[in-house]
Amino acid sequence: MLIHGPLVVRAAALRAAGVPGRTISRRCGPGGPWQRLLPGIVLLHSGEPTGEQQLQAALLHGRETAVLTGLWALRRHGLERLPPPRDVHVLVSADRRVTSTGFAHVERTRHLPRPHFRNDLPVAPVPRAVIDAARRLTDPDEIQAMMAESVQRRFCTTEMLTRELDQAGRPGTALPRQALVPLICGARSVAEADAWRLWRRSGLPPGHWNVPIFDANGTYIATPDFWCDEIAFAWEIDSYRHHANLEDHRDTVARNARYVAAGIVVLQTLPSRLRTEPDQVLRELHAAFRTAQARPRPTVRRAAA
Repeated sequence: MLIHGPLVVRAAALRAAGVPGRTISRRCGPGGPWQRLLPGIVLLHSGEPTGEQQLQAALLHGRETAVLTGLWALRRHGLERLPPPRDVHVLVSADRRVTSTGFAHVERTRHLPRPHFRNDLPVAPVPRAVIDAARRLTDPDEIQAMMAESVQRRFCTTEMLTRELDQAGRPGTALPRQALVPLICGARSVAEADAWRLWRRSGLPPGHWNVPIFDANGTYIATPDFWCDEIAFAWEIDSYRHHANLEDHRDTVARNARYVAAGIVVLQTLPSRLRTEPDQVLRELHAAFRTAQARPRPTVRRAAA
């Protein structure tokens, strides 16, 4: 028997094409050439299903208006700092009687998003997919990294994420709401979120995150992770990974030279120390801050908001 078309199909579609139900059952049985991926969904070969085939099967299970969301959707959009998906998360309209089964996690919603199509599959917009994924994760760092990447790479804005969180209601939103606060304030990574929380503990004046700094002639100096404009103090969270190659190291040395030439006091901190030595980092922050306060403020400015 020759079957033309997609490898993942509804059993109902096979019957409509003239394949008897007993033939489908026999071919999906032990040792048969086909297999049932989900109830009523058949894969027309017996090998291990690919991720793509699982996506197709979950969407077929959700039926015509189902939309892919969560981690698999974010992969389709091109995000990279994601944990491995445990299942395939699909959205269906609240009035549909479709339930989760196997690897298909089905969520009924009154706010079914208008999908984007990525490789012919209907995918939720990034803000919705981020919040849908975040509500099901339990690791704060995974949530922080995913949300930070979506903002840093301009897939969406913090305002978009806030709207999605407000629409999502309360279940599962406590950790995403905590992760969103430092992003709203300008942090753009897990390490910067850690730094933001530590700065809040410090009792030092508030400042700005990731704002470009210029000298008196309007020449660009740098975009520090944190900037206290009142005393022209910069705080950089510099990881080993960022300096893993010669070019990155050269860029950092050149950046620090521009800070010195402009009279800016800068403190560099390894990300790991924000968690392993927070009290020591706080002492260093206070010491660097006092040093910046003690000298005349150089003529530098931050970019207008």
